[in-house]
Amino acid sequence: MNRPPCHQTPAWAALQAQFEATGKSFDLRQAFAADPGRFAAFSQEAPHVFADLSKNLVDAPTQALLLELARQRGVEQYRDAMFAGEKINRSEGRAAMHFLLRNPAPAQQGRALVAPENIAAGLLQVHETLAAMLAYAEQVRLDEAITDIVNIGIGGSDLGPQMAVLGLDAFRIPGKRFHFVSNVDGQELAGVLARLRPQNTLFLIASKTFTTTETMTNALSAKHWFEAQGGQDIARHFAALTTNVAAAQAFGISTTFGFWDWVGGRYSLWSAIGLPLAISIGAQGFRELLAGAHAMDGHFRTAPLAQNLPVRLGLLDVWYRNFHRFTSRSIAPYSSALRRLPAYLQQLEMESNGKRVDAQGQPLPFATAPVLWGEPGTNGQHAYFQMLHQGTDVVPVEFVAVKKSSHGLPGHHDKLLANVLAQAQALMLGQDDTGGHKHFPGNRPSTFLLLDELIPASLGALIALQEHRVFVSGAIWGINSFDQWGVELGKVLAKDIEPRLRSGNVSGLDASTAGLLQRLR
Repeated sequence: MNRPPCHQTPAWAALQAQFEATGKSFDLRQAFAADPGRFAAFSQEAPHVFADLSKNLVDAPTQALLLELARQRGVEQYRDAMFAGEKINRSEGRAAMHFLLRNPAPAQQGRALVAPENIAAGLLQVHETLAAMLAYAEQVRLDEAITDIVNIGIGGSDLGPQMAVLGLDAFRIPGKRFHFVSNVDGQELAGVLARLRPQNTLFLIASKTFTTTETMTNALSAKHWFEAQGGQDIARHFAALTTNVAAAQAFGISTTFGFWDWVGGRYSLWSAIGLPLAISIGAQGFRELLAGAHAMDGHFRTAPLAQNLPVRLGLLDVWYRNFHRFTSRSIAPYSSALRRLPAYLQQLEMESNGKRVDAQGQPLPFATAPVLWGEPGTNGQHAYFQMLHQGTDVVPVEFVAVKKSSHGLPGHHDKLLANVLAQAQALMLGQDDTGGHKHFPGNRPSTFLLLDELIPASLGALIALQEHRVFVSGAIWGINSFDQWGVELGKVLAKDIEPRLRSGNVSGLDASTAGLLQRLR
């Protein structure tokens, strides 16, 4: 799309003027006092998610200008291009069709599929693979001899399935334990293997190319352990989630499930990479996860901008990053089951939008992705919330809460919900104290995302919401949210350094790296 960069649009200039006039001095307490309807105006329903945006530093005129910025930057057209299967990942010449992984099959849609050829063909392949993967998951679920499933992957092949398996632990099949190994540090794998017996273990090797250094190092060590412990039948105890079938077969694996180059790693939970989750919650549960995400896809595709939750969240991120110049956002899930959500969202946002150049490779004159970080509540309250309330930096907080608990322990959930409500309230209201130490400045922004229940459908919707929100801010900034070249340089250099650790050759190295290498030897 031939449109001016975001900082050269009329809406950007108007937003800058709005920030100088009222934005930088905006006070939430005064806003609520002046407008009894503020909660209703700045909250909304989306599939499986209720969002309260009223405690954010934004008013109606600002929101209107942000929506105009989205129009001037062509967010709707860019969104439609993605859903049409166009190659919006230009630096890699690929489409970004992760949404297709949760589309119903044509027969389920009740009509002939009318779509571009690549969409139609892709959807047929998706459902062939999905059916095979879910059938295998059910087979493993029925196999009482398999008590432990070990997923070996890294990045999106680890963070997504691990987060979701933990998040939906209430739906986990009894009698099976799930382990996730990602770090090339052998201590992680050794700690898992020490608790296993080869005859009761299934290893899932998750690597699209079957060449990822960390994953294949761990996979080979797992295979050596399996054989050394008397394990037999690699084909029964190992499966691969990969497109490199030949390499998997050379490893001894005969059961493989693939995915496509239009599926980025951080968007791959919905593909065969989700096999650990499918084993944990079953085929029907996995389909419900997909359905929840698909419902959010539909909302993103069809809701008007002013009532489009991913759009509103993405625009809020731009407002905070580029006008208020907040450098980070804290994710605080008030659900122990969602304890890996902050790590998952770190990769989703920071790998997608942590870019210093636009989609054409030109340097950007403004900031992009904030730092994402956090811990589950109430743990975070006894750690970093001190800084949120009284620190020198303002950090927007995103609370995630669940209305209905998945346990039967009396009293716990009310205390949990009371705490999340109180923290959001305290950040906004603050507290006056002439002594200073007990002074809370308040007026600190937060977003509140509420799920009725933490079930497969609601988790699917929550994740898809976050995916689309990242897409929106990336579209505003004009960057490619679907490549990750920044991951590559360190990998290349590590391949050069590894043999030097054995040989001691420091020729051509900078003085610091050479000195450290010698000490490590």
